[in-house]
Amino acid sequence: MVRMSAEERRESVVRAALQEFARGGYNGTSTDAIAKRVGVSQPYLFRLFPDKKAIFLAAVERCIAEMKGLFEKAAEGLEGEEAQHAMARAYTEAVVEEPQWLLMQMHAFAAVATAEESGDHEFGAVVRANWEDLWDTVHIPLGAEIDETTAFMAYGMLINCLLAMGFPPEHRLWEGLNASARATRPFGN
Repeated sequence: MVRMSAEERRESVVRAALQEFARGGYNGTSTDAIAKRVGVSQPYLFRLFPDKKAIFLAAVERCIAEMKGLFEKAAEGLEGEEAQHAMARAYTEAVVEEPQWLLMQMHAFAAVATAEESGDHEFGAVVRANWEDLWDTVHIPLGAEIDETTAFMAYGMLINCLLAMGFPPEHRLWEGLNASARATRPFGN
């Protein structure tokens, strides 16, 4: 059996953490659950990451980086309305197909609010920096118009909320969205 390098093991921890945090959030996920999913001991986990917060933030960064890559790929060679529809369709399909992407985002937003309330601003700084990078990723393909980018990101948050609350694709609340942004099947199915 080939042994994994520390970097490969770290990568497997981030993947496992994303799954676990997407399911249980920051406070509801134990580092023991992450270690078990990876097949390592908890002490080994803390040789790779200094603490639970670092693991969570690595999972958040991975989630947003994946969404950024998704948008870049969808918009490749396109601009304006074509890019908007392609990115919206790709995003909606991705989060319906693999719910951990949406759930991780929602838990990240909640963790930031909770941490900020208690005086911990590190969560917010990391998540905001990554989200700003995501914003910049969609800004250029949408024509670098602030109103277009704002609307796109706002509709994305509406999509997140509709999916997370379980509104089926045929529900009237989806009607105001362009067909490219509408879910074609229920979230997580």
